[in-house]
Amino acid sequence: MDATMTKGETKMAIGSIIYNQIGKSAFAMMGASNIMITKNGLQWKVGKNSKKVTHVTVTLEASDTYTVKFQKVGRSPSFKVTDIATAEDVYVENLHQVIQDNTGLYLSL
Repeated sequence: MDATMTKGETKMAIGSIIYNQIGKSAFAMMGASNIMITKNGLQWKVGKNSKKVTHVTVTLEASDTYTVKFQKVGRSPSFKVTDIATAEDVYVENLHQVIQDNTGLYLSL
């Protein structure tokens, strides 16, 4: 990252990098929607899956690894959030496998 980047630009850059690392086709295979950039990462809603995961959040850590959180968000009016699984210290080359293992969705053909 450039030393002259603002906090907003840094946040956008981190989210864009994660999106590119996972890949457009993987998001399509997951049925991903509502993709949004978070403070240090990316969050999205996934299509129906056997593990009942509705949302995935990938966060960049200071160690240059990722924390991947899998959650189920209930319907209105309560929108109850249930943590299903969390994977810490995930390297970029393992992102696909961690997502596949915790959602039951294949990310490539």
